[in-house]
Amino acid sequence: MSFIVDPRVEEYAEEHTSPDGELFERLAAETREKTTAPEMMVGRLEGRFLGVLVRSLGARRVLELGTFTGYSSISMALALPPGGRVITCDVNEETTAIARRYAEEAGVADRIDYRLGPGLETIAQLDGPFDLVFIDADKPNYVNYYDATLPLLADGELMVVDNTLWSGRVVDEEDEEETTQAIRALNDHVSEDPRVENVLLTVRDGMNLVWRA
Repeated sequence: MSFIVDPRVEEYAEEHTSPDGELFERLAAETREKTTAPEMMVGRLEGRFLGVLVRSLGARRVLELGTFTGYSSISMALALPPGGRVITCDVNEETTAIARRYAEEAGVADRIDYRLGPGLETIAQLDGPFDLVFIDADKPNYVNYYDATLPLLADGELMVVDNTLWSGRVVDEEDEEETTQAIRALNDHVSEDPRVENVLLTVRDGMNLVWRA
C-alpha cells in the first residue's frame, strides 16, 4: 500500500509490473493475516525495485536491517549472482521464522544469513564491504543505523533507506511525533553529510538512496 501516490495509480503500476509469482502472493497473504502491521511489507513494486538494484549493481554482499516476513530479503536473494549473500537482521523471532520458511520454499535459504538481535549490536559484529545496504527497521534508530553502516558500504555502491517520506508527514511542520522527527533527522543528516550524495525518491513511502561522494 502506498501512502503518497494515489492508490489507483499504485494499483495501475503494480498491474503493469512483472508479477512476483504465487509464492510471494502467499507470503503477502500470510503477512496480512498474522502480523499487526502488514504495511511494513515492501510489496511487489519495492521488492522488484530492490531486485533490480541488486542486479544492476552486481551486488554480491547485501546487508538488510529489518527482515520482517522476508519479502525484501527473498526478492534481493533471487537477484544475487552465484555466491552472493544477504545478511538480514531483526529482533522478532516469529516474523523471521516466516521469512525463513518462505526462503526455503523459494530455494534461496542458502543465500540468506538471518541474524536475530538488536541491529546496532549485529552491525558491530560485521565486516564490510557491502555492495548494497537496505535500512527498513525501527525509525528512531535511523541515524544510528546510517552512521554504523556507512563505513561498511563499498565505494561506488548504494545504501537505501526506506519510509523516508513517512506518509508525507515529514513536510508537516506541526507534526512532532517521535518517528516523524527521527525520519526528518535522518534526511537532514544525509543532506548535510559531506561524505555522500543522495536522491530522495517518492517511491511508495519514500526511499533515500545514498552513495559515497
